[in-house]
Amino acid sequence: MTSSPITEVCFVLPPELILLDLAGAADAFRIAASMGLPVRLRLVAPVVAGEAAPTALGVGLAGVEPLPKELGEHVLIVVCGATGSAARMLSSAAGKMLMAWLRRHVGGRPLACVCSGALLAGAAGLLDGRRCTTHHSLLDELRRLAPAAEVLDSRVFVEDGNVCTSAGITAGIDLALHLIARLGSPRLAVAVAREMAVYMRRAAGEPALSPWLEGRNHMDMAIHRVQDALLNAPAQDWPLQRLADIGHLSVRSLTRHFREASGMSVNRYHARLRVALARQALANGDNVERAAERAGLGSARQLRRLWAAHADEFPSSVRKRG
Repeated sequence: MTSSPITEVCFVLPPELILLDLAGAADAFRIAASMGLPVRLRLVAPVVAGEAAPTALGVGLAGVEPLPKELGEHVLIVVCGATGSAARMLSSAAGKMLMAWLRRHVGGRPLACVCSGALLAGAAGLLDGRRCTTHHSLLDELRRLAPAAEVLDSRVFVEDGNVCTSAGITAGIDLALHLIARLGSPRLAVAVAREMAVYMRRAAGEPALSPWLEGRNHMDMAIHRVQDALLNAPAQDWPLQRLADIGHLSVRSLTRHFREASGMSVNRYHARLRVALARQALANGDNVERAAERAGLGSARQLRRLWAAHADEFPSSVRKRG
């Protein structure tokens, strides 16, 4: 994605808009703007003036502009996702209008797609020759609509030149934070993430079903407290007794309840977080030694040994991904 002086972020809203696709990414940019990023937000949709934009929740979204006939030079176009079948969306009058508008206005402008927004861009031919992704349930559909694109699965987001695409829904927040880091600074993106109470910005190379999120589908609040501690400082060493104290459990109860709640041992959970932390460092350009240090490991050899037990590829391969 270009670091040219973007002055406007234009969110394009399809019919049956998934509100979180818009709200997550747009709020990240709103907060960034309040912190000094010199951009303004604009919401456009295939509606007539004064008409509310339809959403998947059945409520109309007021204050949305009709698709503009002209755009400024320094505009980032963000296409949000929608529910419903791709065939219905693309064959509708509004869908055809959106594809024609995108073909006419994207040109050399930066383009970002959240979730199924990639289907519109793909059908419009805007992903041809590029690596891209979308929601994990729509990958095959994107491959069918954009046969000239290289569709990657198990990615939070993919950046290829001036085009970025993301996986489902909350991955749009990760993509927005990445773009804010590019258009503003990494420090600004961290500040926005902190304001949004996002635990950790996921990197482009991370699997969409991230270690930061797995093992949390349970109702054991003691184990959630332990996982929160590990998530907040995965690079630290965490003796079992210290974690047991956080959960107000004995060590024996901690190990048993943790496995029952998360489906894995405490050590495995912590190791996967450390590998994810190292993966993020590698995707951001660090070498293996520096990534090991960031993950709280003593050496690159230790990282490689841990990585071999919890990941499929070699650490060095992550640095080559976009």
